[in-house]
Amino acid sequence: MSGLGKGIVSSSITKIMIMHGLKSLPMKFDGYLNYDCGTMNPFRHGEVFVLDDKGEVDMDFGNYERFINRDLDSSLSITGGKLFSEIISRERKGEFLGRDVQIIPQMTDFILNKVKAIARDKKLDIMVIEVGGTVGDIENSYFIEAMRQLALKEKVVFVNVAYVPELQVVGEQKTKPTQLAIRELMESGIQADFIVCRSDRALDKSAKEKIALFSNLDEKHIIDNPDLKSIYDVPVSLIDQGFDRMMLEELDIVGTKIDNAELSKWKDYAQSISAKHKKTVRISIVGKYITLKDSYASVKEALIHSAGAEAVNLDLNWIESERLEGVTENKIKEILGGSDGILVPGGFGSRGIEGMIKAIEFARENKIPYLGLCLGMQLMSIEFARNVSNIKGANSGEFDPSAKDKVIDLMGSQKDIKSKGGTMRLGAWKARIRNGTYAYQAYKSGIISERHRHRYEFNNRYAHKLERDGLVISARTLDGNIIEMVEWKDQFGIGTQAHPELKSRLEKPAPLFLAFIEASMGKRH
Repeated sequence: MSGLGKGIVSSSITKIMIMHGLKSLPMKFDGYLNYDCGTMNPFRHGEVFVLDDKGEVDMDFGNYERFINRDLDSSLSITGGKLFSEIISRERKGEFLGRDVQIIPQMTDFILNKVKAIARDKKLDIMVIEVGGTVGDIENSYFIEAMRQLALKEKVVFVNVAYVPELQVVGEQKTKPTQLAIRELMESGIQADFIVCRSDRALDKSAKEKIALFSNLDEKHIIDNPDLKSIYDVPVSLIDQGFDRMMLEELDIVGTKIDNAELSKWKDYAQSISAKHKKTVRISIVGKYITLKDSYASVKEALIHSAGAEAVNLDLNWIESERLEGVTENKIKEILGGSDGILVPGGFGSRGIEGMIKAIEFARENKIPYLGLCLGMQLMSIEFARNVSNIKGANSGEFDPSAKDKVIDLMGSQKDIKSKGGTMRLGAWKARIRNGTYAYQAYKSGIISERHRHRYEFNNRYAHKLERDGLVISARTLDGNIIEMVEWKDQFGIGTQAHPELKSRLEKPAPLFLAFIEASMGKRH
């Protein structure tokens, strides 16, 4: 089922294969008919993850990159929408003349050729393919059929991630859902080689025996995947169960040995974020999609990475921004008081905006370290314009197209665009940082590259006035046309138009997040 952790398992398998010295990359199939994730509501689908090459992909790509510490490209994201678009385009060009185009064999052959071509072009030893959705769904049935056919021609290992619930009233782990999933998979012509069982705790022996019996597997191939302190503990847990060795045996790969130095380094990183430290920082995240925390998955992980690097416990205080609207100053203080740092992440639309602006004002006036991401940078600029520069009607053209003072406005390059999908300013863009700024201290570099996803920008018409009143413009694009970062002059508060959370890794935390955590600890002023 959705949210079970297939992405974590796929990421872990890929990481383990890399530790064995094998060139391995993950691929993801999603059955929806959207071409990509770009037009999806975060409430329904979670965050949209953006790659360097402008690809808007499933949030699982965030886990892939964070685990294997490598930038991926959008060729590794296959959706139902992409497949159908491409095959219909080929049909219109006459590539199937005289034939009726069907799911089998035309679509399945197309999938097989695409998978093989990517594996060949990237010179992979092992490709890890995550099939999104649930066994039995219509949406992924043709892709599962293609994987069945792939196994007829190539060495393929099937790993079924299944859920083993436990009813507290009886204290017994129930294997029936897993049995039904296995049966459904077998009806599709696929025999799982491993069952990875998600559960609250390690499986009882009786549960393991039952699942092994119904899946035609040795009990050793029933792999525990209980709740752990951290997602980054999963690769180590799999290795401890001999999963890597058994996987390689199934793939007929011999002679590899795990890199113990890399494994030890990974264990140290994982330990750093799950250990209990002496100091705790409380970070309030004020956003508009708080009820589905997957909407901010990369923000959360970036904070975890930086807290781990600083050996500090992380206390996340999730605040729905609408709670800060239409309430007294005392109420705002009650909600935000005790925050060591305040962060406003990205988002779209006018709902909850005034609550975020209230949070930014509270951070500025109370000298609480602040980090604004994309929308959080734009609102930081609006708050400063209203409350410091006395431009009372300051707003964004996104929220009020008729506003007189659009401190944030639609980018010039966006004004003639009609289609919504894939048309924002996307992917990796370089920026030049001013020396002597908080941003420069964070990056320790004058030229940086971060990923973006936006249509609106800081209106340069207001740059001089806001700078004169004390707002620091700390970074611009290389051509100087787009303002990339702003910050407060005499206290730690940075807003970036980019999404630095998308490039944060366990092994290399995002510089702005690291600086933000340090400021929240009192290390930066």
